[in-house]
Amino acid sequence: MPSDVDAPDKVLYGLTFRQLAILAVAALAFYGAWRALHHLVPALVLVGAAVVLGGLVFGVAVGRRDGLPLDVWLLAAVRHARAPRALSTTDTTSTTPDWVQAPKSRVMVPAPLKLPADAIDDEGEIRLGGARAAMVAATSVNLALRTADEQAALVDTFGRWLNSLSTPTQIVVSAQPVDLHSAATTLSQAVESLPHPALVDAAADHARFLDDLATRRDPLRRQVLIVTRSSAGERGDHAARRRADDTVRSLSGLGVTTRALDGAAVTAAIAAAADPYRPSRPGGLAAPDAVITGPHTHSDTRKKAR
Repeated sequence: MPSDVDAPDKVLYGLTFRQLAILAVAALAFYGAWRALHHLVPALVLVGAAVVLGGLVFGVAVGRRDGLPLDVWLLAAVRHARAPRALSTTDTTSTTPDWVQAPKSRVMVPAPLKLPADAIDDEGEIRLGGARAAMVAATSVNLALRTADEQAALVDTFGRWLNSLSTPTQIVVSAQPVDLHSAATTLSQAVESLPHPALVDAAADHARFLDDLATRRDPLRRQVLIVTRSSAGERGDHAARRRADDTVRSLSGLGVTTRALDGAAVTAAIAAAADPYRPSRPGGLAAPDAVITGPHTHSDTRKKAR
């Protein structure tokens, strides 16, 4: 069985149907141009143009970029260039938002932001239209350090959980940066409250080690998130949450630490997935149509008094 089961089938001369279609359309276009222009343009000019354009078409047909066929990559680049640069949660189809200052020249207004999630409740359930989803955080396990019997038992436990799934389930494994500078600063501030000089020296040395490690390295932590979903017609207000609790119980036999996330933890996990290099800011989220103003400074107060 090939390792890449999603690879397209080769139809002719090692080319896929998409590649053959691109080359066939280009050949028909070149033939039509030859029939229309061979009486008006010298043959050498037409042959030279056909060689240059044919090489470009062949490169587009068989080339790849970022793991994608070059024609698909170019179409995605064109759609990205023509797409709006800003998205808004308000309705932008009928009227332009008040915060958009449209000049006299043509300007690209923000497009509506369409998210699959509608809301997140306090218990961590994510509303996806008619369905619900919940999220479970889990640690990883190192199979290489286990014996053959232990590895077989862990794989069997994981397989039983997979076979018990009846709804779509997503497993996301990601690497996120660890802020060791903050840990070192917190440890340095807590040194003075330690009761023994030996503990003070050990804590200070460990704080210097963490600070040096954060400077010399790029420490990362591995995060495993499991998203369980309920079907659209499934009854019960907390079906997704119950599936998350069942997942926690089923995976406890693997020797990993699992917990079903509440609303704040789910929000932080989604925010970290969208921007892993910037920590999320819990609470204090403004409404989509709210006006955000900065705090008044002393200079502004003096100016108003004058």
